[in-house]
Amino acid sequence: MKSLSAFVFLLIAHAALSTPIEDEFELTRAQERALYPRYVQFGEATADLEAPVDYQLVEEVARNPRNTAYWLYTRRNANRYQTLTNGDERSVRNSNFDASKETVVVAHGWLSNGNTEPNPAVRKAYLNKKDVNVIVVDWRRLAMSDYATAAAGVPAVGQGVGQFINWLHNSFGLRYENVHIVGFSLGAHIAGNAGRATRGRVARVTGLDPAGPMWNYNRNRLQPTDGVYVEAIHTDGGYTVGGLGIGSAIAQVDFFPNGGISQPGCLTNMCNHNRAWELFAATVTHNHLQGNRCSNSLQVSWNNCRGTRLMMGNSDLRKTGSKGSYRLDTGRRYPY
Repeated sequence: MKSLSAFVFLLIAHAALSTPIEDEFELTRAQERALYPRYVQFGEATADLEAPVDYQLVEEVARNPRNTAYWLYTRRNANRYQTLTNGDERSVRNSNFDASKETVVVAHGWLSNGNTEPNPAVRKAYLNKKDVNVIVVDWRRLAMSDYATAAAGVPAVGQGVGQFINWLHNSFGLRYENVHIVGFSLGAHIAGNAGRATRGRVARVTGLDPAGPMWNYNRNRLQPTDGVYVEAIHTDGGYTVGGLGIGSAIAQVDFFPNGGISQPGCLTNMCNHNRAWELFAATVTHNHLQGNRCSNSLQVSWNNCRGTRLMMGNSDLRKTGSKGSYRLDTGRRYPY
């Protein structure tokens, strides 16, 4: 009886010491365990989905959003970024930021930083196409940690990005209807959380193969209400789970190039996964890939979708389309 009382006391003590972030993430991780093996390969890197999470780091990022850097590129400084600091008006006034122009915010994925893809490809495609502000989100402080810690910190990073956009709106007159947030892999869920922090007022949110491991049951994942128009491009999802991306529809409009599982010319999951940002960058330049709306997931797999047509990706800030899933086929080489 004494041992039982001690056990109950320990449970209560642990619950009292646990943070909301920890409670929520560990519950999600428990739900996800049946969907993936413990170890998932992201190219040459291995994600241990059962690794202990560094909640001290996660909460530090949550408390201090300045752990995330914002790099501004414009046509006047297309190759050398200017750092914008949330709350520091001088950093914006001394930069080339123009609140009257469209603003594209780009978030990278795990084990990446502001210099790695998809940031250069998307930045160059946009600046060659339109005179816009491109703000690259460098969240390497968390992204370079193990996958479980990075995933646990995604909501805090995304909320910080959203607060940064809100600050640009309140302090400099940036209009939400001029903002497009783009994110790849874990960055797709950052994009969703950022849009949510603006109360879904940004014009577009685009998730590029939103990360799958730890996200199928995660309520902090990309959602249809995160922006006025929310789109996801799935390239390594598996029929239900098993790929590096989520295989099911999670946005207002979900595109499944080549069925959303494997891509022409790819032999690995990482190649399939990366194809999402490669396709998106190509559509910003060429706006040439068009999908047909599907009635169900079987039509996506069997490639017999005959519904309304909609362009995938592109740079149209006012883009709209019938909600649902779309299938299209692409080539194996740029521009696909």
